[in-house]
Amino acid sequence: MIGIIAGVGPLAGLDILTKIIQETNATSDQEHIPVLFSSQPHRITARTAFLLDKKNPNPAYAIVEIIRQLETIGARVIGIPCITTHAAPIFEVIMSELDKVNSQVKVVHMIEQTVNFIKTETPYSKIGILSTNEIKNAELFTNYLEQNDLSAIHPSTELQERVHASIYDETYGIRAISDPVSNRVRQELLTFLAQLKKDGAQTVILGGVEFPLAIHDKENTGIPIIDPNRILARALIKEYDATKLRPL
Repeated sequence: MIGIIAGVGPLAGLDILTKIIQETNATSDQEHIPVLFSSQPHRITARTAFLLDKKNPNPAYAIVEIIRQLETIGARVIGIPCITTHAAPIFEVIMSELDKVNSQVKVVHMIEQTVNFIKTETPYSKIGILSTNEIKNAELFTNYLEQNDLSAIHPSTELQERVHASIYDETYGIRAISDPVSNRVRQELLTFLAQLKKDGAQTVILGGVEFPLAIHDKENTGIPIIDPNRILARALIKEYDATKLRPL
């Protein structure tokens, strides 16, 4: 089965579950892929807080415990729809701890898959990135893009603060208002996309798992959108059974 570590953030887990269903080649209920979905946010400490101050508990250990639970039930491939979890200080500990107990699960790396998709499936070389400050400062996407001879284009400093606020602002941000997201957030994101295009971006990565709640990757925004949630969903299906993957 596919295992999903949800709760980081909570709606991102539901989003990727939806996209696994959407991207599966199936014509009946029975042909869909079995998915184990575990949302235990109370167990997983804040990823950003740990990255900013290593004195805080590393969320990797709780994530490993949950992965092991899912593996015991039958999961063989795992997805974590949380970009900050893929930062080296967290993800490398996850993999190390799983190796110590001889775990047989395959944990799919969300950022690697996203950049590989851009490299192999698109003609784009100048890539805009919308992300929170933590992801931008950690250069999570930037490093992988540059390793693949792709250019990263970020919003200006002033615009970046607005990008960050679109997630975290307590009055209108997606984490505060998500069902549906506020009109302000949606209009802000359209503005950010237009500016990145003006700055030379050929496509834009939605580098925050909450952004797809406001902007659909298949809608016409004036610039192609890369949704890491959808790419992770497709990678999980391919790892489970490549014949179950819908064609692009």
